[in-house]
Amino acid sequence: MAAIYALGSNGSGQLGLGHKEDVSVPKPALFKCSTPNSTPLIRAGGNHTLLLSSGNLYCSGDATSGACGLVSDSGYLDSEFQEVQLTSEGSPSLQSNTVLCAATWEASIIVQEDQKGRSTKVYSFGIGNKGELGQGELLFRSSKAQLIKDFPPDGLEVVDLAASVSHVVAVMDNGDVYGWGSGRKGQLGEPEGIIYTPRKIGGINFKVIRAVCGREFTYLVGDPVVGDHLVLGSDKWNVKSSAPLSMCGWKSVGASWGSIFVLQENGNLLSWGRDDHGQLAPPGLPYLSQIAIGSEHALGLTKEGSVLAWGWGEHGNCGPATTNGDVVGRWNVVASAQYLPPKSKIASIGAGCATSWICITG
Repeated sequence: MAAIYALGSNGSGQLGLGHKEDVSVPKPALFKCSTPNSTPLIRAGGNHTLLLSSGNLYCSGDATSGACGLVSDSGYLDSEFQEVQLTSEGSPSLQSNTVLCAATWEASIIVQEDQKGRSTKVYSFGIGNKGELGQGELLFRSSKAQLIKDFPPDGLEVVDLAASVSHVVAVMDNGDVYGWGSGRKGQLGEPEGIIYTPRKIGGINFKVIRAVCGREFTYLVGDPVVGDHLVLGSDKWNVKSSAPLSMCGWKSVGASWGSIFVLQENGNLLSWGRDDHGQLAPPGLPYLSQIAIGSEHALGLTKEGSVLAWGWGEHGNCGPATTNGDVVGRWNVVASAQYLPPKSKIASIGAGCATSWICITG
């Protein structure tokens, strides 16, 4: 059984705490349904949060956009997590396992397995005024999960999915990358513009393994032994021009709206880009086992089991100790395994739009 704790921005109930007040210390998330039984994947939009655990998708937050799926007669989620209803009563239900999820500001995208167990069914729901739904120019709002037709191409399956405010990127098992949504800064390749249906991103000369998205850029990485990587899109905050020539030995990658973070196998955290609120890795940071990157803040899990937070923390997402709402050049410890029962541990961390997440198992 997994227990989820949250802190930070909660004006739409996106923390799932049963109320809509910001909190600066971790509080347990509430579930109207069964609690996740495994460590969840956490993805956050502007005012909604997705939790994916053991093939089941949960959501809390603003349901008016449709990004939380079809909601009951009350029209809202009571600030608690509940399983996402993807189809209306009387329609064929989507019973397959959900294996990936991502969130733009007002939309959700999921990948489900087909009858052969391959990750080939991509659905979207919510609002996509800039093509975020990937459904063409005519469909830009839906609370019902809509299948993105003719995608992925025959013979391919989706192995990674990423999104930011208004664009989405999907990585195929052969290393190809497709994107849709706002590509006006080149974050979805050339030509620039709004992309209403999935389009292959050209000009990539290596097999992509992972992708993460900033507000106006996309970061792609290949085999960590070789070190190939690429930043597409705007060079605001020098996210392109400050990038290292190669990226060997990466373990995990993340992106805020204006910065890029790479956790190396040895636990060292590299970062470059926007730093006006202390977003980049502070000096003296200990070695980390995990990272989670939010809109303008970051979390790191140390090998000893402490959760560190730094960056823009105005909503309490970096803990209560801030200077003018920021944690600059240092970090706060927002959770620690030393205060847990003997058989419990901090299994994973997550971060969203001024939200921070801690998963405890045991």
